[in-house]
Amino acid sequence: MAYDEKLADLVREYLVEHCDKEIMEKPLFSGLAFLVDDKMCINISGDQLMCRFDPAKTATYKKHKGFQPMIMRGKELDGYCLVDPDGYRNKKDFEFWMDLCLAYNPFAKSSKKKKTKTS
Repeated sequence: MAYDEKLADLVREYLVEHCDKEIMEKPLFSGLAFLVDDKMCINISGDQLMCRFDPAKTATYKKHKGFQPMIMRGKELDGYCLVDPDGYRNKKDFEFWMDLCLAYNPFAKSSKKKKTKTS
């Protein structure tokens, strides 16, 4: 799935201005992932933001406009959500989701690195 280039630019600009950690971009989840400090922080899939946040606060964030639960293998994943454009269209809402992801990033676990086989 392609991702919204303008949205990617907004996310990129926000991260550069508000984050002092290493930022990397990587194709992931059929979109573009932004890794902060080598951990997936936020992803763009189509015109949606995929946010990573404190799993203990999932019920609270479900109440926010644009929130869609993240479903993988038929199960809802706490700590992740998709946000429709209605949920980030204005600056205040966009900043809410970005700040949420950045606040959780220091506590997020890094994904396990794949071991390379040696001959």
